[in-house]
Amino acid sequence: MATASQRVYSWHFWLMCLSSFLFFASFNLLIPELPAYLTQLGGADYKGLIIGLFAVTACLARPFSGKLADTWGRLPVMYAGVLVCVLCGLLYPLFATVTGFLVLRFLHGFSTGFTPTGNSAYIADVVPLERRGEAIGIFGLAGSLGMAAGPALGGEMAKYFPVEILFYTSSALAAISVLVLAGMKETLPNPQKFSWKLLRVRRHELFEPNVLPPFIVMILTVFCFGAVLTLTPDFSEHLNMGNKGLFFTCFTVSSLGIRFLAGRASDKYGRVQILRVSSLLLVISMVILATAQTKFQFLASAVLFGIGSGMNSPTLYAWCIDLSHPESRGRAMATIYIALELGIGLGAFLSGWLYGNNAARLPLAFWTAGALCFAAFLYLMFGSHAKYKSQEELV
Repeated sequence: MATASQRVYSWHFWLMCLSSFLFFASFNLLIPELPAYLTQLGGADYKGLIIGLFAVTACLARPFSGKLADTWGRLPVMYAGVLVCVLCGLLYPLFATVTGFLVLRFLHGFSTGFTPTGNSAYIADVVPLERRGEAIGIFGLAGSLGMAAGPALGGEMAKYFPVEILFYTSSALAAISVLVLAGMKETLPNPQKFSWKLLRVRRHELFEPNVLPPFIVMILTVFCFGAVLTLTPDFSEHLNMGNKGLFFTCFTVSSLGIRFLAGRASDKYGRVQILRVSSLLLVISMVILATAQTKFQFLASAVLFGIGSGMNSPTLYAWCIDLSHPESRGRAMATIYIALELGIGLGAFLSGWLYGNNAARLPLAFWTAGALCFAAFLYLMFGSHAKYKSQEELV
């Protein structure tokens, strides 16, 4: 019989991690340069839509990807999202107008509406309970590495190549992310053949009520991520930073080790206890960012933001799996990702509106983000989450 370690850290597990790294790097590669690119097209007033539109369609796609992951299979859902990513990367240079760009950002969001849902359901299928937080922490680490490497690579490439090369590179990375999964076996028992009726999502299939607590905490805590994605490129320019992707690199590098440790700690001490600490760290990072006037303060906030996010994300996903039924795991993961996209989308839209291309108003957006993270902390301390029991407790 295979040991727990062997079952978790199989060759297929590491291939899924590599695929996630490449996928997240593919579209995050573009983030540092998109505000300047949109400004060049004449759309400076629409910077909040760069992340906002992407998040909206990702959110809209979640109920469909969740149902398809539970019926059609985990792997086809992953492949569908990657295909969207590949096509959008190729089409950006051909739609070089404000309207064309925004349409593609809207469509591009479907990629993250599908692929991470399939990825997460697949990982949940193959990870044993006693190693769940640890394994999800490692898997999330791979995605975070992609989120760090993408902006850093994109910021550096922009110094030497036109933006069109960034778009094509994004498309190529997405394509490679699916090629590494060749030969991977489906984990959904008895998957159905695709038919259009599978896209008919009924009201009860839109949301998994068992995972309401992590849903609430996710929305409140990732609002700050939407604000960071939208505003830190301009904040970097305001502080005369050479590479607009440096904030993303610092925040993700700081989250590397903590993701593994936080996942293991949440297995041992409980999800809620770890989330209380992570939400407070996110509050502190937003306060420092709101008051930052130097490069050191700016990057210090990135480090704390990375530590808080590195603890927060894998713990929330593990908590979501704890509370979900195996037969509705795709819907449960889709639900938590809906929270992710809603939080990021609201953070992007509202922070872009509060900022209004006026550097003096940057702190207001980050104070708002910090307040919502503090609301998450209060919910974790005094909310009604305790009445929700994990499926293992109910057995």
